[in-house]
Amino acid sequence: MLALQKDVKVTAPTRMIGKSVLLDVDGVTLQYASRTSLVTATWRVSFQVHHGDRFILLGASGCGKSSLLKAVGGFVRPVEGKITLHGSPIGKPGPDRMMVFQEFDQLFPWRTVLENVVFPMSSKSWTRKERVDRARASLDKVGLTKFMNAYPHTLSGGMKQRAAIARAMAMEPDVLLMDEPFAALDALTRRRLQDELLRLWDDLRFTMLFVTHAIDEATRVGSRILLLSPHPGQVRAEFGCSSDWDANQRQALEQRITTMLVEEGERSTAGKAI
Repeated sequence: MLALQKDVKVTAPTRMIGKSVLLDVDGVTLQYASRTSLVTATWRVSFQVHHGDRFILLGASGCGKSSLLKAVGGFVRPVEGKITLHGSPIGKPGPDRMMVFQEFDQLFPWRTVLENVVFPMSSKSWTRKERVDRARASLDKVGLTKFMNAYPHTLSGGMKQRAAIARAMAMEPDVLLMDEPFAALDALTRRRLQDELLRLWDDLRFTMLFVTHAIDEATRVGSRILLLSPHPGQVRAEFGCSSDWDANQRQALEQRITTMLVEEGERSTAGKAI
């Protein structure tokens, strides 16, 4: 264990015994074929996500964190290792893993906000009334009740992201997958939506796998942070944190993460120079 101070928990990745494992990523290597070469995005990455975790994948651009999220979503197949949910291998996308992307244009422009939230629920056995009721309740939770009959082009970027989150949450997925959902927003809106996400988690205690390259966002949103080294992504460390921490505790962890990333960057640069 790497100690920052007595309230900051920093550990190497562990296989936690005795806790209920929801999602298990075990030795996963991801590769992409380009016209001229084979690109390795991640190398033998392992981690476990438990029920109710706010699990963060953190690292510099190009470390494979979004690729890992897509693999959990069933859109990318590992060339090595395995990914299981509830002990069953993930082979394709499914409603048990709903994704919120970074882009604002995730909603069908020809459908109202309510219709957008209802649409994916057609894969469930719920009645039309049940789907609408769930959509309305989900929109209420993110503060969009007054805009349920509006069309996406009339919404701000932050409101579109809240609608996308409502659509994902209405499906009651086992894991909510979030790929830098607030990165394109201004700082004030981003901070507000981070707070709203935490309030929503306090109410529902859902499980979240969240990708970001922003260290301050990771420590605000996450309960566990997996730090990935630069390309190809490998596990560098795992950190425990809490939304109840004060500014000093959060700053200490952010400084530790920054130092580790700088060290990795220097090693990578030195290696290329040689």
